[in-house]
Amino acid sequence: MTSLFKQSPGRRRGSDLESGKGENSDSDSDAFSIPAKNASVERLQQWRKAALVLNASRRFRYTLDLKKEQETREMRQKIRGHAHALLAANRFMDMGREQGVEKPVGSATPAGDFGIGPEQLVLMSKDHNVSSLKEFGGAQGLSELLKTNVEKGISGDDDDLLKRKTIYGSNTYPRKKGKGFLRFLWDACQDLTLIILMVAAVASLALGIKTEGIKEGWYDGGSIAFAVILVVVVTAVSDFKQSLQFQNLNDEKRNIHLEVVRGGRRVEVSIYDLVVGDVIPLNIGNQVPADGVLIAGHSLALDESSMTGESKIVNKDANKDPFLMSGCKVADGNGVMLVTGVGVNTEWGLLMASISEDNGEETPLQVRLNGVATFIGTIGLIVAACVLVILLVRYFTGHTEDEMGGPQFVKGKTKIGHVVDDVIKVLTVAVTIVVVAVPEGLPLAVTLTLAYSMRKMMADKALVRRLSACETMGSATTICSDKTGTLTLNQMTVVESYAGGKKTDSEQLPATITSLCVEGIAQNTTGSIYVPEGGGELEFSGSPTEKAILGWGIKLGMNFETARSQSSILHAFPFNSEKKRGGVAVKTADGEVHIHWKGASEIVLASCRSYIDEDGNVAPMTEDKAQYFRNGIEDMAGRTLRCVALAFRYYEAEQVPTGEELSKWVLPEDDLILLAIVGIKDPCRPGVKDSVQLCQNAGVKVRMVTGDNVQTARAIALECGILTSDADASEPTLIEGKSFRALTDAERDKISDKISVMGRSSPNDKLLLVQSLRRRGHVVAVTGDGTNDAPALHEADIGLAMGIAGTEVAKESSDIIILDDNFASVVKVVRWGRSVYANIQKFIQFQLTVNVAALVINVVAAISSGDVPLTAVQLLWVNLIMDTLGALALATEPPTDHLMGRPPVGRKEPLITNIMWRNLLIQAIYQVSVLLVLNFRGVSILGLEHEVPTHATRVKNTIIFNAFVLCQAFNEFNARKPDEMNIFKGVIKNRLFMGIIVITLVLQVIIVEFLGKFASTTKLNWQQWLICVAIGVISWPLALVGKFIPVSKTPLSNKLKCWGKNKSSGEGSL
Repeated sequence: MTSLFKQSPGRRRGSDLESGKGENSDSDSDAFSIPAKNASVERLQQWRKAALVLNASRRFRYTLDLKKEQETREMRQKIRGHAHALLAANRFMDMGREQGVEKPVGSATPAGDFGIGPEQLVLMSKDHNVSSLKEFGGAQGLSELLKTNVEKGISGDDDDLLKRKTIYGSNTYPRKKGKGFLRFLWDACQDLTLIILMVAAVASLALGIKTEGIKEGWYDGGSIAFAVILVVVVTAVSDFKQSLQFQNLNDEKRNIHLEVVRGGRRVEVSIYDLVVGDVIPLNIGNQVPADGVLIAGHSLALDESSMTGESKIVNKDANKDPFLMSGCKVADGNGVMLVTGVGVNTEWGLLMASISEDNGEETPLQVRLNGVATFIGTIGLIVAACVLVILLVRYFTGHTEDEMGGPQFVKGKTKIGHVVDDVIKVLTVAVTIVVVAVPEGLPLAVTLTLAYSMRKMMADKALVRRLSACETMGSATTICSDKTGTLTLNQMTVVESYAGGKKTDSEQLPATITSLCVEGIAQNTTGSIYVPEGGGELEFSGSPTEKAILGWGIKLGMNFETARSQSSILHAFPFNSEKKRGGVAVKTADGEVHIHWKGASEIVLASCRSYIDEDGNVAPMTEDKAQYFRNGIEDMAGRTLRCVALAFRYYEAEQVPTGEELSKWVLPEDDLILLAIVGIKDPCRPGVKDSVQLCQNAGVKVRMVTGDNVQTARAIALECGILTSDADASEPTLIEGKSFRALTDAERDKISDKISVMGRSSPNDKLLLVQSLRRRGHVVAVTGDGTNDAPALHEADIGLAMGIAGTEVAKESSDIIILDDNFASVVKVVRWGRSVYANIQKFIQFQLTVNVAALVINVVAAISSGDVPLTAVQLLWVNLIMDTLGALALATEPPTDHLMGRPPVGRKEPLITNIMWRNLLIQAIYQVSVLLVLNFRGVSILGLEHEVPTHATRVKNTIIFNAFVLCQAFNEFNARKPDEMNIFKGVIKNRLFMGIIVITLVLQVIIVEFLGKFASTTKLNWQQWLICVAIGVISWPLALVGKFIPVSKTPLSNKLKCWGKNKSSGEGSL
């Protein structure tokens, strides 16, 4: 019975980290328990073997297909082996080139309007043939053959795009078709019990026609067959709709958006819209979206492990190793690439076309519910077996009565055909009990509610990449959030500046400072400015910080293109979140070398030994002047401004390395000259304070982890409500990253609970905080956008990547992508996570009530009278209400504010709570009592004594069936609100729920009034209908009264465990 009381869908790690066991420890004795991330194949196989399954093709549809997963791994190995062979061949050719042996290269063969055909491009890219590239004139010559411009890209008009797609192909690959409706229909037919019922229906049909003729004899067998077909069709339709939802969500997950240069401006396009000839800027964390060659780059390094399987970082050079493979990630630096191959003309495209990506995924809750289904199903099988034996024994001993009150079987007198027919009916009832008792729909209800939740979360700007994250989010106890773009709007503008040794505005700067600032801003950036040809507003691209500083440069009088043309970049050190700064070495027109740095104000200021004063002269940085600037930084930071410093230094041109040494050159970062410190305003998002308060009320602590200045972080935290007063703004509540980093693990664990704000943190500090909080037993959600956030996103229970500011590396390491980068969307994800768990609990309560009532009624009746009041067809209809329709009605309830008034779902909280036990037992006991009274005393209670016995029995059984179904319909309202008094709150808004209730009631009326021969029912008069409705309606006030019965806070599972231990210890003492 322990399967019913396992841990909640919060992260499980073997036996949790607190116990010292690893996350993937397989020593857990419970088969129906898997970790939410990275479950081992052994653990997945273990629960599959332990589960009681009637229809494997349906039950395991949305779980990981272990066979396909193995095939995928083998295919990846083949592709990687091919990639290794290519790399080896390239090294061999490189050696040949070094020895002067050049492979002969043919001239470019035109294709359509272009100077080179797709075959030559593909061959050159796959072979990484540098000789061919040089023969074509390098990246510049290749761009001319492809009619593109290395700076402005292709024109991007529709005709040009169509021509390129026609000749070179599109950036898509053939996908394996999803299952059609007929396949789902076939899967639904695989249920063992339904197969047995169909066989029984056919046998009954044949015997009925033989003994009673075709006019009357086909009803018994035909009605069972019709009921089975109805169950199969409804099940298939429901499953097919779920499949389409998952398919749409998977398409959305694959649709990466990226920046390309077209017509001189940077525009965002879908990865599927890339064409050969496109020019693409690459930055840290980007995925290489197609095969191509490097036009220019600075310290560009790729992680090619997705293709080669090796985690070695490969440095790329525009001259020696310019070829870029689709699917690789940018690990460092930046660059610009020219696309030469798309779709199936790339190794990545071939890999994706040859494997099935959507290979399913089981979630911890899904596996736990398989445990519940197995437990209930086992009991159901035992009960069905008992009913079968009892009914057969009573039948063959002459204790089963026929319609006239005589024995149904008389040895030597009853015809063999009648005996077979009667035995088939007994078998049919027993098998139908199994159908009702084994809740096949229970584990699938998780898939239903997850599909529904994922679709709705998309509307709430959250894209779920891993199903289990939906469940785990409901257990989150803390959220470690970034500041920029998540808690703030990410709409940055420079509003203050310090330059010339004082606080100033852009109009008052000396010419020396202005020219050096413009040079640094134009060259030390990953952003750009597009000037429309016909005039109009300038278009800025890049990160919000870059755009803000570029905007400030425009105020200084900067002409972006002119400023970039007046000097050339020698070497660049891209912005690094560890060092909090980025630099560039440039050579001016007169031969001077300037090294420009830009980054965190106090860090850059600490490296400055001088500054340019208001007269434009270099002055020494005295302690008083440094303190003046530090005070200015603190003042701006205290008013929520992000502070960025610009500095530079002169460098001897003769000392600049050349050749290969230049790419390894570490830019000097000492003896800098301060140019300016700017304060950038990034307002808090409207409503973020309310969202933070909502989380705090829900028992979810919000922590801010930011790379910004501690004072800026403090000011924003006060504005957002993360800190409530200045008194809170002291260690350890407010801590700097380097202070936290310097502590031991034990010391970090002591204070991590108290931390609300961490400023000047590095990605590694975020990882250390996540690890510490998890050791403390927290379920941690973490937001991240940078490449270096990937370890923290992966380590966290739920990794939340930013959809706008996030890199592809961060997104691939995450579980959920927040599409609008808004903290309010993170809170909505928490609501949906809790809703998933709550909806499953509602469905469990409803289904177990039906299970208990149906089993007890049929078993008691079978034992006492040898007959069952609920026939096979009726039980199949109840099963349809209970499984498919019940799941649709209850598993798709939208989240309510009430959910955010509860604490998080604990790791060890039982799946079936004491409140649920109380509710379902009250309803089950009521239904069983009333219906058994009707079964044994119904004829007299209903005033049917004067009716013909056969008719009276049929009316009584019809009322039992009708009342039972109506009880379930009314109990669905109770199940909506297990712990609330008002069960009707919001019910009108849930159209699906109301629609299912109406459909259930309409079909019930049709079954009773018009399908008597099929369902073994008879028409009821209005008084009898009122009796049935009254029996159903009583469940509402009964549920209300039941909620006043107090329940213990100690879970029933804990009491049973304690009782078991006490009993075993007591036996031991005896």
